[in-house]
Amino acid sequence: LFTRLNLMNVTELARKIKLTTSEMLEILPEFGFDIGRKAIKVDEKIARKILEMGDQIRLKLELNKKAKYEELKKPTVGLQPGAEVKEIQIPPVISVRDFAQVINRPVNLVIKELMKNGVMASLNQKIDFETAAILGDEFGLKLILAAGQEEVEQKQNVKDILGKESKSDLEARPPIIVVMGHVDHGKTRLLDTIRKTNVMGQEAGGITQHIGAYQAKRKDRILTFIDTPGHEAFTAMRSRGAKVADVAILVVAANDSVKPQTIEAIKIIQQAEVPLIVAINKIDLPDADIEKVKKDLASMNLIPEDWGGKTITVPISAKENIGIEDLLDTVLLVAEMEKDKIMANPNATAMGTVIESHIDKGEGPVATVLIQNGTLAVGDNLCIDDVFFGKARNLRDFNNADLAQAVPSVPVKIIGLKYAPKVGDVVCVQNVIERKNKKAKAFDIRKEETHINSKLFAAQDEDGQEVKKINVIVKADVLGSLEVIAESLEKIESQEVKVKIVSKGLGNITDSDINMALTSNALIIGFNVKATPLAADMAREKNVEIKYFNVIYHLLDDIKARMSLLLSPEVVRKDLGKAEVLAIFKTEAKNMVVGAKVREGIIAATSKIEVVRKGEVITRGTIKELQAGKQKVTEVASGQECGINFIGKPEIKINDILVAYSEEELKKII
Repeated sequence: LFTRLNLMNVTELARKIKLTTSEMLEILPEFGFDIGRKAIKVDEKIARKILEMGDQIRLKLELNKKAKYEELKKPTVGLQPGAEVKEIQIPPVISVRDFAQVINRPVNLVIKELMKNGVMASLNQKIDFETAAILGDEFGLKLILAAGQEEVEQKQNVKDILGKESKSDLEARPPIIVVMGHVDHGKTRLLDTIRKTNVMGQEAGGITQHIGAYQAKRKDRILTFIDTPGHEAFTAMRSRGAKVADVAILVVAANDSVKPQTIEAIKIIQQAEVPLIVAINKIDLPDADIEKVKKDLASMNLIPEDWGGKTITVPISAKENIGIEDLLDTVLLVAEMEKDKIMANPNATAMGTVIESHIDKGEGPVATVLIQNGTLAVGDNLCIDDVFFGKARNLRDFNNADLAQAVPSVPVKIIGLKYAPKVGDVVCVQNVIERKNKKAKAFDIRKEETHINSKLFAAQDEDGQEVKKINVIVKADVLGSLEVIAESLEKIESQEVKVKIVSKGLGNITDSDINMALTSNALIIGFNVKATPLAADMAREKNVEIKYFNVIYHLLDDIKARMSLLLSPEVVRKDLGKAEVLAIFKTEAKNMVVGAKVREGIIAATSKIEVVRKGEVITRGTIKELQAGKQKVTEVASGQECGINFIGKPEIKINDILVAYSEEELKKII
């Protein structure tokens, strides 16, 4: 007898074959099981077949991973040996579609390469120059900013100013070390151990939310460290961190080995042409496998020194303070080898790069700047792209102690700015401020046009059709977090629901934010900020929802859950049985009473019915009542005869086949 099929939970099936759900759903189509990336349950028969092939599936997945590592070893995509590298000019911001046209590559290939680098982007989404440059390098192209663009001037400031300095004026400065790697591999714990402080304990969720710069001393030499966030949402912040560094420490957990963000960090470091030291962390754990880490690094063309290569690896345990001194000595050794490049003129006009920016309720706009040349003093006039941003009213070091001046390689907190600069801006001191330097409003408009993270786009699908939208207003404490939140929200993938950022800004939530939320029906998100008392009262009175967060991925999870509620459910059909029509007893305008014999499976009183004649579906309907032996029944099994009160178009004829089925609505999630 045909029995009702059971369904197995997809996550349970993945657990049984010892894979993650995403890994299993990715590999199954290669074995002919196309059950959908968002499937929740799978037919029991299919599940049994998958379980039987568990060993083959795991082997195939392992081979695919190795193939991906082999692909990563290739320096470029589509570049023939000996071919000349082509130079192409692009603007600071360009859509994925336009970028594909400019470099003459299929757009799907560009999107694939973006995904490899941890960037999820659609056809019409914008990418910045740094992202495009990394892609161009992989395609065997050299991308340069188009002449006359604002960022050309800004990026040339650092190189041009240092390039114009006389060698006799240059002096050695402390090396700047950037610490990068996958989330939770121990970057901040490493810095915490080096500085003997507890910075990690202060970070929400134990994950670095901002770029931080700190200094430590080893063998009477000062080292400047930059801690870059490791969560996937912080791709842009990591790339900015690498640009100002002299040495990069890549932290890889010995129990986790190379991960997607590790690969991305490696590419950013290589793009910045910074010497690399790999710190293999967590060697104290029982499941630590240092050799596996070295093997995975070697597969990416980073051959460890003890394997005959040039990549320096240092095994450490930041938690147990094992190997930290060896790591610092290695940093000093690499810095010594690069000493000709680690130079600056402390007597020149000061210049540095913004590595953090926010608005403090007591101090106003505040920026953390890493001084790269010259000496910054209290009272200096500060300009960005020839626009006056205010005077350095007060300077503080990373311990929040007052400074009279800041020399090269010193991270300094500047108080006294009129406006909050953007992360990555180059700050220069100007002794004389001319009238033209004070056009800050024009500067803001110009920056809006040229910086991807400041430009907001309305939510719509790629065909221009209407989609469901969640309107949000984002307020954050610092600019780095605000940019990352906005970028991450825009990257959430869904064809049915989009996030539209109505407004974003720094500082506490005010009554104007409440009014804007009312007019736009928006959710207000506060990241490390609170609502003013007036705004909180207005929100309660006018029923405006405010959500507070201090960890970015918690914020993203909340938004994804809200988007999932707006998704239309997935309807899953399950065939129950078939019956052949033997007689027609009654025909009315909207229903019929027929006699039938169940040929296979069952016919249930709650079934939906599909009327099939000569292989074609004639009409559909439902069962109002089911009888067997003149008694109402809930279901009839194969071989039995029954009477069916059919609700639907009265088009049933003798010998038609009635297919009974049920439909279940499954909630989709993002």
